[in-house]
Amino acid sequence: MSGSLSRRALLAAVPGAALAVASATAAYGQESAYSAFRLVRLRPGDPSRPEITLPDGYAFVSGAKYDVASRAEYYTFVQGPAADGVDVHVRWPEISVEAVVHMDDRLPIRRDPGDPWAFTFTLPVRNRTIDSLQPTLQIWSHPEVTGSFSWRIEHNDPDRAAGPWTQVAWPANQVKSQIHQLFATEAIWRDSGLLATAAAKGHRWVLMGFETNNTLHPDNPPHWHMSYNAGPDWSSPTNNPHFWIDKDGRNFYNGMDVTGHGRLRYRVGDPAPLYDFSGEANNGRGELVVTITIREDGGLDVDPPGGPRYSMTAGPAGDLVDEVEVHRADRPWLRIRTHDRVHAGLLTAHIHDLQEPSRTRQIVQHYDRLTGVLTK
Repeated sequence: MSGSLSRRALLAAVPGAALAVASATAAYGQESAYSAFRLVRLRPGDPSRPEITLPDGYAFVSGAKYDVASRAEYYTFVQGPAADGVDVHVRWPEISVEAVVHMDDRLPIRRDPGDPWAFTFTLPVRNRTIDSLQPTLQIWSHPEVTGSFSWRIEHNDPDRAAGPWTQVAWPANQVKSQIHQLFATEAIWRDSGLLATAAAKGHRWVLMGFETNNTLHPDNPPHWHMSYNAGPDWSSPTNNPHFWIDKDGRNFYNGMDVTGHGRLRYRVGDPAPLYDFSGEANNGRGELVVTITIREDGGLDVDPPGGPRYSMTAGPAGDLVDEVEVHRADRPWLRIRTHDRVHAGLLTAHIHDLQEPSRTRQIVQHYDRLTGVLTK
């Protein structure tokens, strides 16, 4: 391995070794830029690190959260002069690499004809911040993004677990439950008129789950969000609930961040009002948008100001792991079951209408299993 700061190799023969490259920000000055890439293994196995050689003038970002090996992949971050592309050489003995991912793209791989474990790829180095490179790590789909509604689904795989998720049991039930609940919330928002009301005000609803493979965002413990921006984006005043989920898929705590008011804490039976920041009413939080209460069964009651009540409830098994049921005005309305096949890039949602069976539908979403980008 070269002794030069600008040219380093990570050796798999040194288990657990931290990146031995100091930050080069001072040396590169104003022209410094960042990049990141994921090496996706053809088959998961014991975590290991490849040998990586960077061009002169480029260095790895130091720190354990920028040097991450899981059973399914390895990712790292690079800094140096901004460039449309620099060549990175990789050798990973005994490991077959399926793909190299940067942001939402798969980068072309040039195999070494004389070495079955070696290849080269061209990496763009353009980003001004490390944080802006998070899409490289995030495997998200966006079923809908409009001015009044932003919805993302995180696709989690135990073989990609990183950061705090390597120290706990894999949250399989919570991973399943959050997706049922996201689909149920979307149905409630549409039917109740909450989406239309937000659109009329120039406001936005946001649906999000949690991810388990991104060390820049240690998104734990398991939780999901139904957030309200009193404007077009996150720079607007915001109510951001965090619904924590237990091993039975049940919500048991809501830590809701409210602009100007910090984190407000709600537990089972505590009504959590969301306001629109439109005036001085309600301690400067404006007019009431909706009230959300965690139920005894771990579901949620959603109360628009004009009614009716919508209730997301436990399924027939008494939990929210395999499906959820939605009541409207205290009458059973929908039963929702989802299945995310992360290795195939296929998400299905069966939405059974209990009041009008002819309106029962199945949603099928195909996505790139390495980036989350919807393909059809």
